[in-house]
Amino acid sequence: MKRNIMILLFLVASYSFSQTVNDYKGVIIPLKYDFVKTENQYRLQTITKMNLQKAGFQAFYATEAIPTEITDRCSLLYIDVKKDNGFLISKLYIVFKDCYGTIVYQSTIGKSREKEYEAAYVEALNNAFISVYALQYKYNGNTNFSPKTGVTAQTMSAAAVPVSATPAAVVPAVSVPVMAAVAAVPVVVEPASKNESKTAESTNSNMLYAQTTPYGYQLIDSEPKVVMKVYKTSNPGNYMAKKGDVQGALVSKEGQWFFEYYQNDKLISEKIEVKF
Repeated sequence: MKRNIMILLFLVASYSFSQTVNDYKGVIIPLKYDFVKTENQYRLQTITKMNLQKAGFQAFYATEAIPTEITDRCSLLYIDVKKDNGFLISKLYIVFKDCYGTIVYQSTIGKSREKEYEAAYVEALNNAFISVYALQYKYNGNTNFSPKTGVTAQTMSAAAVPVSATPAAVVPAVSVPVMAAVAAVPVVVEPASKNESKTAESTNSNMLYAQTTPYGYQLIDSEPKVVMKVYKTSNPGNYMAKKGDVQGALVSKEGQWFFEYYQNDKLISEKIEVKF
């Protein structure tokens, strides 16, 4: 009986919390997170955007133009990724804030035991997005963007605790300081035709994204899964490349990239959509 009550409370809590993010039309992604040194380091912004789009959100970088129909910056959420302390383990969690700096939603903590920073942060970030996917986001047409009471994945867990449980068993929500700079992200309006072309590009299922490595880059798809590894040469327009068991070269021709290799003594040139 207690188990059924827990499940019911969890489902009700999940629905009400997802309704909170459903009030917003899209998400703004900063160019850099506080725990890294440079913009889009380890391709974390790229991976954030891909996960948001897979979860159903419209996602825009802070410097990216947005659709003309979005004229109110308070109709957007502002995402941030935070690092939690851990011994021999990387921990990241996701925070959604409104334009007033209020936390609207906070994810569960994503963890990774990978030793390399890039692999650890990517895995931890993808794991943190699991709770975001569970929200089953869908914009509900809301037009009232006044301040709201924030919720977290921790409070979702608290709501699922049976009534008979002691207060000590409830996991408290993590307190994250409000950053005034979040509300200062400008909203840039662009003609619909240009935005449509950008949207088409971002939704291209064949698009690969370059992640920096010590030897050059690894190209990942939207899952994200490593599709190809490319190695630097003295010519910036040419890379040695390996795609699965096939070895060849990634070559730039007139602004486009081609993976070239030999198959049965015949030169094959395969066009690759890649964003560096």
